[in-house]
Order: sequence, then C-alpha cells, then structure tokens
Amino acid sequence: MPTSTLNPSKSKSLALAPDLLPVPDSARKKVLTAFCKTADIRFKNLGLLNLSFVHRSASNESNQKTNNERLEFLGDAILGAITVHLLYENLDRRPEGDLAKIKSVVVSEDVLSGVARELQIDNLLILGRGEELSGGRTKKAILADALEALIGAIYLDSGYKSAFEFVSRFISIEIDRVLENRHYRDYKSLLQEYCQRVFRKYPDYTLINRSGPEHSRIFWMEVKVDGQSYGPAVGRNKKSAEREAARLAYEALVESRSL
Repeated sequence: MPTSTLNPSKSKSLALAPDLLPVPDSARKKVLTAFCKTADIRFKNLGLLNLSFVHRSASNESNQKTNNERLEFLGDAILGAITVHLLYENLDRRPEGDLAKIKSVVVSEDVLSGVARELQIDNLLILGRGEELSGGRTKKAILADALEALIGAIYLDSGYKSAFEFVSRFISIEIDRVLENRHYRDYKSLLQEYCQRVFRKYPDYTLINRSGPEHSRIFWMEVKVDGQSYGPAVGRNKKSAEREAARLAYEALVESRSL
C-alpha cells in the first residue's frame, strides 16, 4: 500500500480541497448561505456543504463521481459517537441496555428525516430526474442520509466541536422526548403509508387560509382521506400545518379502526 494513503494530514487536505468539489453557482451559493443562517452553522467551504446534498442519482445521471455517500458514512459514525457521549454523560444511572434502546430511537430514520425536514433539507437536495419524479424529496432514507452527510461535512469543514454543537441541539431534544415518551413521529409519512395500505390512495392537503405579515404568517391546512376531511390545522408554515393536519387524521383513523 502506498505510504501516502496512510498520511492523515494529506488525506484531510484532499477531503477539503475546493478544486475536488463541485463549485456552486452564485444562485446556489445564496441558497446555501441562507441555509447556514437558518441552521445556525458556518461553512468555510460551500462546495463541501453543497456536496452533502448531492444524491447518488444526480451524480449517476451526470456521470460525476462525487455524491454525498462518503460524507454520509462519516457523518453516521460522528452522529453515533456524539449521541453515545450525550447519553453516557447525562443518563449516568441508566444501564447500557436502556442507553442502547434510546440511541436506536433518536438516530432512527424517522427521527433524522423529521429533523431534516425541519431544517428544510428537502428543498436543498440535488436529485437525478428519475429520483425527483418518484418523490425523492419526501423519502425518509434520502433525507436521513443527507442530514448525516451534513454532519460529516460540518466535521470536515470545522472540526468535531462544531459537529458536536450542531448535533447536540437536536439530539438532546430527541433524547428528552424519548424519556418523556413523546418522541418525534413523522405523521405525514405515517398517514401516507396508512392511506396507501388501506385505501390505495394518497392523502390530499389543501390550504384553507393564511394570515399575518410575511415574517409571521399563520397557515390553516386540511387533509382529505378517502373523501373525509380532517382539520383545519394551524402552523407557522405550510409544512408544519400539514404535519398537524396529518396527525389529526392519522390519530382519528387509527382510533376508529381500533373501536
């Protein structure tokens, strides 16, 4: 094996080299910069940040070798280490078995995809045409992988401390939710899966009303399932209102079938 592959400093410089990464155009840079502000993160290398959102379907269609899979591999390991650190430090009286169960929930696809949606990563994904047409932006696996890739990118760009701070912000909340038995449930996905299984159709969301100034809008959404409407539900944006409407519908449907 060539000795250069064993040189950590050389490997790191290759990982960060801007000329080895897709360079975003000016419009994309504005989108990425706005994302950093919203997510409260900083990036020296926007090309690295951009790469975290490039799905393999896009790289396959454009004959490019680079996509977010390697970053996702790295981010998955870092996410696991940070989660274990937080559990070990904050739940010192819990046995190992309990910690493992909590970890499995907070780093699950359902939770990570939900966090990705909250960060609006679905809007930043770069997908191939086929994946786009098949609803790739809503797929939990793609969203969860992109979040892990983002964690990997933060680590490479700014180091472990920055990655720890970023992950801690959402993982600590999810740990508390598990401990209080109120952990995140992706009701839009749950409702969609339920409707496809039971009714062989998709739920239909409708914007009923909106009010307030642009910086503080309120949205009312309802969802129709097999001819029955649920809601309206209120949210600070359309997505949060849709999620609440989905929760109302899913809980009503599941409860009615259990009677």
